[in-house]
Amino acid sequence: MSDERSEIIRSRYGRMLGDFVVGATYEHPWEVTLSDGMVALFEASFLDAMPTFTSAPLARLAGFADRPLHPNLCLNLALSFSVHDVSEQAIAHLAYLDVRYPEPGYAGDTVRARSTVLGVKPASSGDRGVVHVRTVLTNEQGRVLCAFERKALIRGGQVQGRPADPPLPERVINPELSSLERLAPSLRHAANWAAGAPRFARVGGDFEVGQIYLHEFGKTIGESEHMQLTSLVRNSHPLHFDDVYCKDSSFTKARVVYGGLVLGWTLALGSRDVAGNALWDLGLSDGAHPNGTAAGDTIYAASRVIAVEDRDSHVAVTLRIVGIKNRTALSAYETHGDALFADELGKKDAGTKIVEKVVEVTRTLAVRKR
Repeated sequence: MSDERSEIIRSRYGRMLGDFVVGATYEHPWEVTLSDGMVALFEASFLDAMPTFTSAPLARLAGFADRPLHPNLCLNLALSFSVHDVSEQAIAHLAYLDVRYPEPGYAGDTVRARSTVLGVKPASSGDRGVVHVRTVLTNEQGRVLCAFERKALIRGGQVQGRPADPPLPERVINPELSSLERLAPSLRHAANWAAGAPRFARVGGDFEVGQIYLHEFGKTIGESEHMQLTSLVRNSHPLHFDDVYCKDSSFTKARVVYGGLVLGWTLALGSRDVAGNALWDLGLSDGAHPNGTAAGDTIYAASRVIAVEDRDSHVAVTLRIVGIKNRTALSAYETHGDALFADELGKKDAGTKIVEKVVEVTRTLAVRKR
């Protein structure tokens, strides 16, 4: 028998609180060419009615080169790519902030992402803290397809066994993404698209501030379904697919459905009511997952109109949208009333929190005129 000792390597990824430095930038290693099949599978998994993402002729009529990538796909890719460097050791994802989709992407694009640390706030207990990052997804031409900020709850300490990061490539991305007008793609052909017959009910002029839509049908999340889609977008957090890890390290002691998918299903559940004549998603803000979701849960959605702005080429409709698990939107609204749309994470009294709420987010859509 040889006396030589084997070299054992146990690589760990993500970061703990002590590994984050404000101002640091991480170039995430995933680089993925988005095939037609991948795009079709992801977009068909959400039953989303937004027509510019389902119909190439309508998309071209609206001024796009072809059917663009769905914003939910871009957000999920960017968020998932960042897990490798940012949140693979995280306890929970806390918030979506200032999500924008500056330019359309298309099947065939090759995408990468990078994240910059904006803030690190340790908890008074010292065993965890909140990390605030900005993530930007670009294609091979350097066009920004998605940009957002997010906050994650991270365990204290430092990761042992993380391989050294490779040097950053010379690549310029504008991190200052604040102007909604500047970030919306050109909708100058919206009038052409609007000239045809609407595919679904409710164009821009049908929305009024204060309207509440209790979307009728729910979505039961399949066990293999959520794991497949999590892998499809390259989310490497074991909380979503490693049952052995979850028995020791999950706050539920079981696998948790990746929040980006829960967000996508919630938005899609209301799309026939509020987005069936939308041309583009102008962005998300003030988003959070107040409670976790597991396979077998059924999600329902409700939307409240909070702003309507008539613009030259479209109507900008802003909605506060919530996702509820295992009870219908009607049932939840009958119980909680307008409090259903209140900021869940901002509630100080635990007795007022809605334990069934799994998503809350503000969304602005560019909706066709009549």
